[in-house]
Amino acid sequence: MSRVPALDGGAADAARRHLLVVDDDDRIRDLLRRFLVRAGFRVTVAEDAAAARRLFESFSFDLVVVDVMMPGEDGFSLTAWLRKRTAVPILILTARGLPGDRIEGLSLGADDYLAKPFEPQELLLRIEAVLRRTGPFSSGPRQVSLGELTFDLERAELSRNGAAIRLTESEAAILRALAQNAHAAVDRWDLARPGESDAEARLRAVDIHVTRLRKKLEVDPKAPRYLQTVRGIGYMLAPD
Repeated sequence: MSRVPALDGGAADAARRHLLVVDDDDRIRDLLRRFLVRAGFRVTVAEDAAAARRLFESFSFDLVVVDVMMPGEDGFSLTAWLRKRTAVPILILTARGLPGDRIEGLSLGADDYLAKPFEPQELLLRIEAVLRRTGPFSSGPRQVSLGELTFDLERAELSRNGAAIRLTESEAAILRALAQNAHAAVDRWDLARPGESDAEARLRAVDIHVTRLRKKLEVDPKAPRYLQTVRGIGYMLAPD
């Protein structure tokens, strides 16, 4: 999935679009996140329907990609729940590709249905096609709650009970990137800023900024509740 085809409107247009990917398979979820981020989208992921419901309390999305076969509540049930509450476009992505399954998904209000295995380029083209038909959907401020703190993604502002907490430009960029992928591990390389320093220096800089962020976010920075380390990958933000 390393090569991303050109999309209508280009990456700059895609960057204004916020996608939610709901899939219980860690590998597929991470591959989709990485691929769609490289295509220019903002991507948040959820491991199940319950996590997706919680994310809808803090975020607005332009499109939701939903797997059907998940433990607990399945994708069909989540699709029905979403359609009763929002007009957000829904693309069902699943191994259940029989005509009856497609009909059920579409009858519940899904805008498109793609069976696994699939070509990444086809997924991108289908997402773009749905977005062209429906137009931009997400609106309003996007915020995450971290105990007494609130982080506004649009303004990259952190506050406690309305009082601003100063963030450096690098800290704000890292916190925004983590908040855009809440409850999912973000690779340290994805958090590193381009620069002239060597690769190891860039990664060390990420670790330093995270340490400083924890002092602003956590009650006990040595035992972080919100800004967690994911060993072997990077960091994860786990908002309330």
